[in-house]
Amino acid sequence: MPSYRMQRLANQLTNAADHALDAEALRIEACRLLEAAVGLERLLGPAEHEPDPHRYRQHILHVDPAGRFSVVALVWLPGQATPIHDHIAWCVTGVHAGCEVEQRYEPLSPSGNRPRMLRPTVVALNAPGTVSSLPPLGRDIHRVRCAGDERAISLHIYGADITRLGTSINVVYDENCAAGVTGNDAGPGHENG
Repeated sequence: MPSYRMQRLANQLTNAADHALDAEALRIEACRLLEAAVGLERLLGPAEHEPDPHRYRQHILHVDPAGRFSVVALVWLPGQATPIHDHIAWCVTGVHAGCEVEQRYEPLSPSGNRPRMLRPTVVALNAPGTVSSLPPLGRDIHRVRCAGDERAISLHIYGADITRLGTSINVVYDENCAAGVTGNDAGPGHENG
């Protein structure tokens, strides 16, 4: 059972989706709504704070019945990280507790060609309350890890029904960033990030 505050966020997102002219307008409104919600006390229940000792853990908080968006919490222990990846849809993230480091990447070869080579670009330290929106598809490549010595929790709003699709990840990239990395389709078994 979602908290009152999470249900309120879900209702606001549904209203925004009902009135948005397109996906970009919904992404912008989702970013505004997440800025107002991230960090609120009692937004998440105790079970939604639970980590996994081996890797970051995903808690699905809400999926729009029409499949227009999903809200998840990712819980990270120190040292846990995503692979380098991109997404199947737009994504807005907000740090609820703890800190995360995000490394973004830029494709060096056209997105329609495989393999793709990547170049590291911006590194951001995202403290509690930080909300960001990933750029349009094909330029939304990043890796996120827990920073510091305490658990981190981030909220993610994706422009898709990730329960139906199985993941928010489109492509997972090899870890060799020094000379560029080669893209591989995520396929089943990759969690959201």
